[in-house]
Amino acid sequence: MVSLAQTALFGIAGVIIGNLATKGGAGGTSKGLHLGWDPTVALVVAVVMTTVIGLIFGAVAARSAGIYFLMITLTFSVIATYTLGQVTNISGFSGIGGISSYTPGWIGDVLAHPDRLYYVALAVAAAVYLLIRYIVRTPFGLSLQGVRDDPVRMASLGYHVPLHRTLAFGFAAFIASLGGILYVWWSGQISPGNVDLPETINLLIMAVIGGLFRIEGAWLGAFVFIVIQNYVRDFSVPGLGFGGTLFGGSFNTIVGIIFLVIVLASPGGLMGAWDRIVAEIARRRGLMRTADESAAGAGN
Repeated sequence: MVSLAQTALFGIAGVIIGNLATKGGAGGTSKGLHLGWDPTVALVVAVVMTTVIGLIFGAVAARSAGIYFLMITLTFSVIATYTLGQVTNISGFSGIGGISSYTPGWIGDVLAHPDRLYYVALAVAAAVYLLIRYIVRTPFGLSLQGVRDDPVRMASLGYHVPLHRTLAFGFAAFIASLGGILYVWWSGQISPGNVDLPETINLLIMAVIGGLFRIEGAWLGAFVFIVIQNYVRDFSVPGLGFGGTLFGGSFNTIVGIIFLVIVLASPGGLMGAWDRIVAEIARRRGLMRTADESAAGAGN
């Protein structure tokens, strides 16, 4: 099941750590509670609070399915955006800034040593990937796949479908919280604009481009999306017009075309296309091996 609440949970984690870790007064930031907690403690609290909020979201949406589930999770995202924007004590539309100055000691000054945060983010991404790979092989992970594919049958077998969906939502919130914290440490700020509808749609596009049915699809989709965002939008062709920039520099046009092509050609995304290519190669090798064995048998 596709959830559109991940961006909201991502932003909630960033706002929580921004409120807990930053300090007011001279050198402080203009928005937020500025409680001045130890950054490591703020990190743990932000992850726990975001996970709990994810469980609450999951409990509300767990009994819905299909387009109704999608709309409920989209509602969570919209509620989070406007709550963060209108409650100025914790964020406001201008958001919280200066968060990168309040990182744990094992990361240090992000501006002076950005490589530390890079390696931390890389380690977190690898750990999350391995954790997901492990969970999908456990009885709980297998039951989640069953709930996703055929909830009616799983319920008839005695599984508590809403509970499984709620726990899955909580686990997804845990992952989103890690992403949100790493983001605010890198960018130094968080605002409602980071979790609004366009950002939610961008996340969905990444998932579809990479492939919704493979774990690796999220990483691949995000990589392709960022490459397009950073490099393709400024690709120019001399004499083309629009200042020589392909599509007039419209990033959304490029992404839209790629999204449409992938949906039509490979509903499983890039990972689905890769799986089909590998399967076709294996099939042809099998046919060649069979032909060789038949020829050898005829020769004998």
